[in-house]
Amino acid sequence: MSTRGTNFLHTRISNNVPERARSDVLSVAELTQKAFADAKAAGISSNELEEDTGSVYEAIFTSIVHHEAGLVD
Repeated sequence: MSTRGTNFLHTRISNNVPERARSDVLSVAELTQKAFADAKAAGISSNELEEDTGSVYEAIFTSIVHHEAGLVD
């Protein structure tokens, strides 16, 4: 992910993934699709968004799982 893509995704997850988000496949897929749509609206391509991490889905899933485990404030 480029610096711009990294910053966008971090902010997107922080501001738009609910505290009580579910980690099931459909919920994470929906959040992932919304992230891609918001990135596109901001002029960030999917390639730029996934350049370094490889998977927006995994980043969102990981943030939810870690939050559920009480690892994220």
